Amino acid sequence: MNLANKVSTFRILSVPFFIASILYYDSNHQYLRWVALAIFLAAVISDAIDGFIARTSKQHSSAGLILDPLGDKLLLISAFICLYFVSFPIRFPLFVVFIVISRDLLIILGVVVLFMVKQRIDIRPTWWGKLTTTFQMLSVISILLQLKISFIFWSIAIIFTIISGIDYIVKGFKLLYANDNHISS
Repeated sequence: MNLANKVSTFRILSVPFFIASILYYDSNHQYLRWVALAIFLAAVISDAIDGFIARTSKQHSSAGLILDPLGDKLLLISAFICLYFVSFPIRFPLFVVFIVISRDLLIILGVVVLFMVKQRIDIRPTWWGKLTTTFQMLSVISILLQLKISFIFWSIAIIFTIISGIDYIVKGFKLLYANDNHISS
């Protein structure tokens, strides 16, 4: 396990602590919102760090292709769900949570189908996907900070979520129906 994968593993392991800090939040435990924010920010920073390490030191691995997106998906999906149910004055609307989860489930389903048919997976993040992740993370941070302009961040995140979802579906179909001798990523 290389350093980039260890950083991704840290992000995955931080998710239950993030969830617990949100679940135990109430008016008597206001500090837990700040604990959740600190955990989330540490996870976001770890996402940037593992990507930087993997690129600069050429530490690309098949485990990293799974761990990095898994860490992002677990962190973001749990954040969107928790920040819908939490008793904050400003929280995510249900349709936002639905769109975020639906896109990720479609991507996961597509990866499973591709693997079953092609017996390999070589899917790389796209710029649309990176923009989506960035604005989803900014949306979570804005909700944790209880910013009145949070709707701007999650509105942009939803637009990118839909665009990237469509982009991944189109790319997935191209890979699925491509001639095995001419597959490109």
